Amino acid sequence: MTQMHATVESALDPRTDALAGEWLSLREAAERLGIKPNRIKQLISEHRLLAVRRDGNPMVPAAFIKDGQVIKGLPGTLTLLSDAGYDEAETIRWLFTADDTLPGTPVEALTENRGTEVRRRAQALAF
Repeated sequence: MTQMHATVESALDPRTDALAGEWLSLREAAERLGIKPNRIKQLISEHRLLAVRRDGNPMVPAAFIKDGQVIKGLPGTLTLLSDAGYDEAETIRWLFTADDTLPGTPVEALTENRGTEVRRRAQALAF
């Protein structure tokens, strides 16, 4: 497992790619957030948003943006997963894989403002 970077050079495996569903280019993500494309790159470098390379282009899961904002709790969760040694693909897989104890996926729980539960599980991964 590697330290999280702004984007990865390798492609996601098809299963992980499919988990996230809809993907946005950096320009599309910037438009949804109402910010300039350069600001998106800054959010990624600050680990407030995650992008991975798909077909050679950095892309952001659409589920990370709701109502014109990065979903509440995502930046802190990304930091916890990075601290636990998760790379971008592993982070996407973890966030979009159903967890019966939540219930639902961690990204759904974040969207529903249940971030404390998600972060508690992410913190446990580091131990």
